[in-house]
Formats: sequence, C-alpha cells, structure tokens
Amino acid sequence: MTRLTNITVLGTGVLGAQIAYQTAYHGFAVTAFDINAEVLEKAKSRLQGIADVYAVEVAGAGDGKAQEALARITYSDDLAAAVADADLVIEAIPEILAIKRDTYTKLSTLAPAKTIFATNSSTLLPSDLKEFTGRPDRFLALHFANHVWIYNTAEVMGTADTDPAVYNTVVEFAGDIGMVPIEIKKEKAGYLLNSLLVPLLNAASELLVDGIAAPDAIDKTWRIGTGAPLGPFQIFDVVGLTTAYNISSQGGPKQQAFAKLLKDDYIDKGHLGLATGRGFYSYPSAP
Repeated sequence: MTRLTNITVLGTGVLGAQIAYQTAYHGFAVTAFDINAEVLEKAKSRLQGIADVYAVEVAGAGDGKAQEALARITYSDDLAAAVADADLVIEAIPEILAIKRDTYTKLSTLAPAKTIFATNSSTLLPSDLKEFTGRPDRFLALHFANHVWIYNTAEVMGTADTDPAVYNTVVEFAGDIGMVPIEIKKEKAGYLLNSLLVPLLNAASELLVDGIAAPDAIDKTWRIGTGAPLGPFQIFDVVGLTTAYNISSQGGPKQQAFAKLLKDDYIDKGHLGLATGRGFYSYPSAP
C-alpha cells in the first residue's frame, strides 16, 4: 500500500484539533472539517493555541516549526470537499452512536474508494459502526489520548473485517506522526487506556454524587496515595466535561446522576474543563 499523504480530521474539538495539529506538525497535509464556518473560526483559534503550546513544550518546535505546521492545515465545512482526496479520514466527532453512524453513512458515498476510515471513539467498538462505512475492510479504530504531544499513545484496533494491510498502514502512520502505536489484538470496549482509566473515573464520580467527598479531596487522595500526577477530576477537566457528560448520560443511575451534575453545575455555565479555562478547577493560562 502507498504511504498516506492527505489526511482529513472530522471534528475540531479538543482532541480533534490536537490530532489535526500533530499530524500537520509531522509534515502531512491536513483538512480539518467541522459543521459550519463559526465552529471552524473557533477551531483556528484553538489550533493557534496548540501551536503556541508546542513552541514552548515540544523540543525543536520553537524555531518556527510550530507555526509552519499551521500552514499545512486547511479548513472545510463541506464534507464532500473535505474527503474528496483523503487517504485517511480520522473521525473525532461527539461520542454519540447515532451521530457517528449518520456521518459514516454519508462518508461511504462521498469518500473515494482508496480512503481508509478510522474512528477515535473512546467507548464505542468499531464493529458498532463498520456496517455504516460501506467499506468494513478499510475501517478500524485509532484512539488518541488528550494532550497528544505528551501522552502520545495511539491505540490501533480493527474488527474481524479489517484488512491486515490497512491495519499495518495505520500502525505505520501512527508512528510517522510521532505517536507510539499500541496494537490491540481484538476488540475491547475502552481499548487499553480507558479500560484502565474509566473504572477510576466512575468510582470518583460516584464518590462525588453520593456526597462522600469533594473533588479536591478525592484528587488529593489519589495523587498522594499513588504518586499519579493528576487526580480523577483533574483528568475529567483534561478530557473535557462535554465528553464526560456524553458518556455518563448513557450509563447507569449513578452515572446519569453525574451527567446531570455536570450539565447543571458546569456545562450550562460554560465551564467545560481545561479547554475553556474552568471546569472542576480554574486554569488561568489554559492552552
């Protein structure tokens, strides 16, 4: 198979923007797609912020390389145009099954036959989506962690239908953009990272919902007791409270109670986590 060249990222939220930028930073032509011009204007600001972070935090990026990456990103709110010459489409849209299925149904007719589809879904299995892609042999999961320039794992997980050559191509691509490819041998909800992380976050949210302790006390206990750099509510802020809400609202009674708390006390007030400068904590100089 030929080396991937043109990459389209669907969704310019917190993680979608990071994926787009990381890919462009490593020399690929990137098209960033989102639903309208207003959202794309916000995306441009978000991507500039990411470039500013790279210039400070990533070795070698401060000599102009961080800004040069932005020139390799184009923006589109026209899905057909965004994928017209894509070798790889990385989908990073909201974690809602119906939205993802509708998007892949559209992609199946708009993207050329050569295009590989990869979902960044955190909790859904690729087999939940493969029949809507029109090309299950060219579809798999490619999962990134937030703050990709620091936590640079890329979990690659196919389905029983994924062509091994496609799988290997995406593994190679992940390495080409500076990620550490993590090859997952068979489908597992939550992949490796979230299979380890989600039980922690669920336990923390239940402690909060049940009134056992405040977020700072829960986080402090976890940091001191394990030596981890972040507590679970700090992690929620990094992941983004909208993502946490979308996932929790599909869970059991306590998770739904946590989703309601997120919506009423944070999301409805515009406090979405690190990306907006405030979530469970305040971040005066958020990236």
